Amino acid sequence: MKYITRLKRLLTGLPAGIILSGLFLIIILICVLIPGILVPDALAQDLGRSNLPAWTPGHILGTDVLGRDVFSMLIAGSRSAMIGPIAIASGSLLIGVLLGSIAGWYGGLIDRIISSYADLTLSMPSMLLAIVAAGVIGGGYWVSVLVMIILYSPFDIRLVRSAVIVQKNKLYIESALVLRIKTLRILAQHIFPNIIMLVMVNFFLNIAFGLVSMSSLSFLGLGVGPGEADWGRLLADGRQFLFTNPAQAIGSGVLIILTAVSINVIGNYALEKGELNEN
Repeated sequence: MKYITRLKRLLTGLPAGIILSGLFLIIILICVLIPGILVPDALAQDLGRSNLPAWTPGHILGTDVLGRDVFSMLIAGSRSAMIGPIAIASGSLLIGVLLGSIAGWYGGLIDRIISSYADLTLSMPSMLLAIVAAGVIGGGYWVSVLVMIILYSPFDIRLVRSAVIVQKNKLYIESALVLRIKTLRILAQHIFPNIIMLVMVNFFLNIAFGLVSMSSLSFLGLGVGPGEADWGRLLADGRQFLFTNPAQAIGSGVLIILTAVSINVIGNYALEKGELNEN
């Protein structure tokens, strides 16, 4: 009972939007982790029952052109829809923390080289560059993920660099330098804990933007392969059936929007709470 009381006390102080966003993301996370258990036959085809409309008995959202259940495909597609964006945000975070910390701490020529790389990449239209790169290298899910990591990392580099520059000019860092504490220890134990909230909020935002980017590439045929379960692919395949069974296109589009919005809501709330705690 005491755990239930604590949970109620915690939820009482949270805005309704945060609770709903959290619950929605928990459901998506469950779908990502165990799609094979929830919908083991999601890719099973039945050409005799293709393009069935929504609310058909046994198919709440109808079926696609291959007779696959749309609802099951949406659940199964959550894995490819979310794994890529999480990988993009994680890879971009690692590159941003590494290069941003080096640029912000050492400055000089190293800072100019890293900053020039970040500025050059940011000056290019990222989505167009991703489409060209994925097309030239050869469309594929993980090729698209790698391209997006490279294109997203400059944002993290500039963010971490600016945060490190602000922190390194503070008195507690000067005191650490006087005590001859090693640079790596100062960055890891003193600076990074003070910028972790900013970095993690940006991590959440990158997941949301990565979801939209990867879904866009899959929509254009540069992400997952044909016939695979993915929200972007389902949206593309469902366009031609908008008047017979719009649930496939609308369902995948709504999931992309709600997931991205929920992640942004959680990230912004975490930033606000972090700023209040600092103050």
